[in-house]
Amino acid sequence: MVIDYKDFTKLDLKVGLIKTCECITKSKTLYRLTVDCGEDKLRQIITGISSYYSPEELVNEKIVILTNLKSKKIMGLESQGMLLAADFNNEPFLLKIDERNGKVIPPRSKIK
Repeated sequence: MVIDYKDFTKLDLKVGLIKTCECITKSKTLYRLTVDCGEDKLRQIITGISSYYSPEELVNEKIVILTNLKSKKIMGLESQGMLLAADFNNEPFLLKIDERNGKVIPPRSKIK
């Protein structure tokens, strides 16, 4: 499927800093993340990547977040966005922010 550039610009992709990561009780695959996207409050994102990443690997990582996705209840918890990952052989690989040459990319930075 091909989309127009105008459709692409509807996506609000931002840098998010993972502040916390907790296992969700009664789930084998879900984490509850709190993510700083440079807004007034942290976002809660529910994600099914616990088979691939430990909480220690995720906290303080800067990743790409889709922030204008409609909220969804997952196991009774509201998910307020989606993290982006590459899929290789059905395994997720998070899209992380490249910080080099002493440049620090802050949460809220727009991806375009």
